Amino acid sequence: MQQRSRLSLWFQAVRPFSFTASTVPILVGSFLAWRSMPEGFDWGVFLLVLLSGLIYHAATNLISDYFDFIKGVDTRETYGSSKVLPYGLMTPGCVLVGSIVLWVIGIALGLYLVYMRGTAILILGIAGFLGGVFYTADPVGIKYRALGVPWVFTLMGPLMVLGAYLAQGLPFSWRVIWISLPIGFLVAAILHANDFRDIEDDSRAGITTASSSSGRGIAAVEYYLLLAGAYLSVIIMVAHKILSPWSLLVFLTVPIALKLVKIIRPDTDSSNPALAMVDIQTAQFHFLFGLLLTVSLVISKFTA
Repeated sequence: MQQRSRLSLWFQAVRPFSFTASTVPILVGSFLAWRSMPEGFDWGVFLLVLLSGLIYHAATNLISDYFDFIKGVDTRETYGSSKVLPYGLMTPGCVLVGSIVLWVIGIALGLYLVYMRGTAILILGIAGFLGGVFYTADPVGIKYRALGVPWVFTLMGPLMVLGAYLAQGLPFSWRVIWISLPIGFLVAAILHANDFRDIEDDSRAGITTASSSSGRGIAAVEYYLLLAGAYLSVIIMVAHKILSPWSLLVFLTVPIALKLVKIIRPDTDSSNPALAMVDIQTAQFHFLFGLLLTVSLVISKFTA
């Protein structure tokens, strides 16, 4: 068997396919800022925020893999995770050290942003760090206490969108919070899809998620509500002129949403092979929805 390089193993470990979940809120927050100040927009700051967000995300993925493995949540038979630990491709200590190194780099970049933009970025940076670490780390382990979905909704919805916006030197705006809501709904849907698929595995491992505690029937309805919430919030914001009618471009994603709804059903059996990729498919849906929302912000600027 051909030996793999360390670089390819680290690439697998950080799960770059998941980075769309952090890219979308940064795009939306940044282009909301650009729409307000196209001449003063700092593209260097945008790239720094994007890099910091991706590093935080990668560090969170590593530390989540570490705790999921040592707690017996991730095995060779379960879905999810990078699988570098269950298959013995890397040691738990190596993955933990990798996470710490990425946190240090991410925090260093964040402190530079704090130097440039002030206290608000510091508060959001601390929230992102604590949220990423204690999502799985002891003694909190938010993921294992059925609080993962609202946790992710808040951190990778409103807080990340707002952080990208404030990094451009603009003041706090409730409008930004409202516009972040559909992004929050769909990033929460990614996690919920993962939890829905893993109900039996999580229950065997002795951990509690919203899906495992409510059962497939209610969990499926919760998933539908998250998807519907994204569309409904856009309609409401268009009606109240918070968003332009161009934002209705997000409805081009409805066929994808309907395909996902056909997979996540109350009667879907855990052995259904369609469930294997449902979290990744939801992430792709979230990315396209967020990209169309960002495009609508750009178009509305030129057509206003």
